[in-house]
Amino acid sequence: MTERSSDYYQRLVDEDALESFFTREIGPVETFDVARHEQGHSNETLFVTWGDRELVVRRPPPGQTAETAHDVLREYRVIDALQDTAVPVPPTVTACDDHEVIGSDFYVMARVEGTVIRDEEPERFANDDAREAVGTELVDTLAAIHEVDPESVGLSDLGRARGYAKRQVTRWGKQLAWAFERTAESRTIPELERVGSWLQDECPDDHPETLVHGDYKLDNVMFGPGADPELAAVFDWEMATLGDPRADLGWLLSYWRDAKDPKPEIPDLAMEFIEAPGYLTRQDLVDRWEAQTGLTFEHERFYRTLAVYKLAALGEMFYRRYLEGNADDPFYPLMENRVPALADRAIRIIEGDEPL
Repeated sequence: MTERSSDYYQRLVDEDALESFFTREIGPVETFDVARHEQGHSNETLFVTWGDRELVVRRPPPGQTAETAHDVLREYRVIDALQDTAVPVPPTVTACDDHEVIGSDFYVMARVEGTVIRDEEPERFANDDAREAVGTELVDTLAAIHEVDPESVGLSDLGRARGYAKRQVTRWGKQLAWAFERTAESRTIPELERVGSWLQDECPDDHPETLVHGDYKLDNVMFGPGADPELAAVFDWEMATLGDPRADLGWLLSYWRDAKDPKPEIPDLAMEFIEAPGYLTRQDLVDRWEAQTGLTFEHERFYRTLAVYKLAALGEMFYRRYLEGNADDPFYPLMENRVPALADRAIRIIEGDEPL
């Protein structure tokens, strides 16, 4: 069975309805094609050829999702607001909240050319200078996000920055509870309850307040096609809000690997090539972020534990969607064993057995 004839693809997009929408919004063309992007494990990405334009459609996965998850219109609003800032983002085209078109909210942006570093190191970056530049570009762009003035770009009402860290602990606990409603029939993870309680007890009372991305990591950015690493675009803004920038840094660090690290809990998401000589260490990333922003990464165990807790919650939501038949991603069923492994990692950070 081809991708286009699969039941999942049919639930994902009605090509005739999408073509009619593009004709109304952009204008008629002779060439139209849609292809589903196979990478990524959250919102769905469709590549659309519309005449001589290469475009991207972003939409939630079909089926029931946790409350507040997969908010693509929020993602569109943020990308659109950042068009003229120091933060590189794709050019926006339009957004749609009419579910009669493809069954969900969605938005359209221009496709950016370059490389998303995910499964392996690009050959052109396989040298010490380029490896260092990858980390430098990555953390400098994170600092640029945290230096945006939300009011000046119309995002002052995007969220409530005060109390962000505490709300994150509560929110991801609720996401886990939503997932457990179904996944507990398969197996339970009592260690995550311990982690959630520790986070509640250790949550900082005060924190810096900035724009935050919410899912900032190496494979959510694109580097341009040149020989020297230049960060061309930041993607996946669905969880962006006003909040605590140290949570963004903790999330980035949860994916970044040092040569001293044990084997990863989720090999599918681990970029072990980052352990090669030349790449910045996690401590290097922290030092540079502090120098760029003038902030300090206090309570580092809290923020790194929170990141792993969030990753476990996402994995458990994926597992629920798999059990309910609302996803065909082969990654999702693996969460049966890999979420418990993430719970163990969070406890190692709490107990000081996985230092920065």
